[in-house]
Amino acid sequence: MNLRGKGFYLWNIPNCEKGNVQAIAEEAQKAGLTHVLIKIADRFYPHNMSKDGKEDYVPPLVEALHARGIQAWGWQYIYGFEPIPEAQIAIRRLSQLHLDGFVIDAEEQYKLPGRKIAAQKYLGELRSHFPDLTLGFSSYRFPKLHASLPWEVFLSQVQVIMPQVYWEQAHNPAAQLHRCLMEYRNLQPAAPIIPTGAAYKWGGWRPTPQDIQEFLQAVEENELPGCNFWGWEFCRRDLPELWEVIAHHHRAPAPQPAPPSKDIIEALFEALNQQDIHRLLLLYHPAAVHVKALRTDQGHPAIERWYRYFLNDLLPQARYTLTSLHSQGNLRFFKWKASSPRGEVQEGTDTVHLFNDRILYHASNFQITHPTVSVAVESQALHPS
Repeated sequence: MNLRGKGFYLWNIPNCEKGNVQAIAEEAQKAGLTHVLIKIADRFYPHNMSKDGKEDYVPPLVEALHARGIQAWGWQYIYGFEPIPEAQIAIRRLSQLHLDGFVIDAEEQYKLPGRKIAAQKYLGELRSHFPDLTLGFSSYRFPKLHASLPWEVFLSQVQVIMPQVYWEQAHNPAAQLHRCLMEYRNLQPAAPIIPTGAAYKWGGWRPTPQDIQEFLQAVEENELPGCNFWGWEFCRRDLPELWEVIAHHHRAPAPQPAPPSKDIIEALFEALNQQDIHRLLLLYHPAAVHVKALRTDQGHPAIERWYRYFLNDLLPQARYTLTSLHSQGNLRFFKWKASSPRGEVQEGTDTVHLFNDRILYHASNFQITHPTVSVAVESQALHPS
């Protein structure tokens, strides 16, 4: 997943720069946007086409964006009443357009009973035609408030999560983004998060330029790959001062670490054998999640507590051996064993997801076999006091 930087959601092409696709692409380039997300379908109807269906506004915009090195993504709002027809219109539109990715927007209609099956049908149909398409998922900022939505079904099929961090009736985007990230990182499976900020007004509320700057700064401080804003036509028409803040914000380039001389998993086992918790933590992203059978730890402080318990109490003075390692892009699949005076692991099976060359998600499955009581008794019998 190579999506990074700033993006804008676009709803109706005719309402953006008077429908001039070259002007849209030019403004996107001047604003430093890396991607534009264009609505291509709503329910089982195509979107951004003329009323008579004879003119498709999307292809010339995609061409204009690509000519300027800007990614063009599509998006669809889905309802779940007719999941197969909704998937089929997405398939048709994706087959016609040369898009870089596709975002699924599911909200209140997907909180109704039976929507887990609807999501499975929709995604199954879509993936049967586009098994390798980069998919994003856009929905509520706080999943805990919308528990009936089938989060796990959608997250199992997407490569990027795009929560709608709309801080309506407030002016605390950083705090809301922090809560959003905490809630999403407790969901499984994990994926990179590119949040969408508010660049529209609602009733008497409107975000301020300070809000936008705070949101952009929070995205950087949380080391997220990028962010989006909703939405183009509203911001350009009603809140041009916010567009200027977004356009003039340039993210400082992240320092590039020297190429590692060994794979990160090999470095992990080297640190384990040296009992070096500091070196272990350096391998993990600050927001990393470490999942075990009985507990899940998130963030450096929690992961540090886990490793202190693991190295000092569960398997003190252990020798760790990496027995197999398979790499697939940012994924690592490996097996290992360990031997300690207190017990041994005959075969651990782990999966790691990397982000920015650090561990963002680590799932570990292992069982410690302890010396049996009978062996201990026999040992004592051989050395009577």
